Amino acid sequence: MKLPLSKPKARRARRLVLALFAGLAVLAQMPAAVAQTAYPSKTVTLVVPGPAGGITDQLGRLIATKVGERLGRTVIVDNRAGAGGNLAAEAVARAEPDGYTLLMGTQGTQATNQFLYKNLHIDPERDFVPVHALISIPNILVVNASRPYRTVKELTDYARANPGKLTVASAGNGTGTHLSAELFQAVAGVKFVHVPYRGSAPAINDLLGGTVDLSFDYPITTLGHVEAGKLRALAVTGPNRLAALPQVPTIAEAGYPAAESTSWIGLFFPARTPAAAVDRWKTELDAVLRDPAVVESLARMGGAPLMLSGAKFGSFVQGERSKWKDIIQRSGATVD
Repeated sequence: MKLPLSKPKARRARRLVLALFAGLAVLAQMPAAVAQTAYPSKTVTLVVPGPAGGITDQLGRLIATKVGERLGRTVIVDNRAGAGGNLAAEAVARAEPDGYTLLMGTQGTQATNQFLYKNLHIDPERDFVPVHALISIPNILVVNASRPYRTVKELTDYARANPGKLTVASAGNGTGTHLSAELFQAVAGVKFVHVPYRGSAPAINDLLGGTVDLSFDYPITTLGHVEAGKLRALAVTGPNRLAALPQVPTIAEAGYPAAESTSWIGLFFPARTPAAAVDRWKTELDAVLRDPAVVESLARMGGAPLMLSGAKFGSFVQGERSKWKDIIQRSGATVD
């Protein structure tokens, strides 16, 4: 048997019920955008596995600016160079999967480092969600202009006669610049001494200074020096000649079709990132990569947009893992 409430208590109960219904009525009238915070609601961080000045940095800043404008939010670039991109990849893999931290993943961080490093602390397939590819870029085989070789044949003839004497600079262990060199050595039957740097910029600086002999680096970091006569371009590793260097043959035309390779870069979220954030970036990147101004900027970098997103991009990356695993095992390349 329930005892009736006293009048003061009954009045308080009625007031509480009325307040509850009033609150529910207000919530019902609120727009969905107010009742639920829209993504993104704060600054987004794009982690770049390279130092300022390199192609990953330049591409990262271009994408951060263009996507940030479309999102209506600031996208900041966080440069974390070193260990072939592993430092950046590990930082993003451990980040809160809330849609506010992305990785500018490379061929190295997502497809090859797992076969080069014995003690990798991440699993590129398990720990990331592929968002959208950005660019496909050939490398240019360049030498210091003071060196005597003017063709790929002259270079390989010298290398065979002097095994281990030539030094090849790369943007870091496991990067596309490193693996292009490893692939060429395996195909051409020559042996260089690999000198890894923390990005393309310092590698090219030492190449210009004569500290190292050659490099398989990106057009954006080499073209200006080739045009200035400080570096000599011997071949392009992609399937086509570059419009900026029409006189320079492809690696296939130089006699080594099996050494053809391109580097690629794309964006990845940490695993378990909400689908809403992933889908928003897919949409915005697809639009940004069709922007004529962006296409022109990528062309100046020596590359072209790579229009793959979501599952298709994931399948592409998986194919790259299979391809480079075989090349790495055949070449015997290792990092630690």
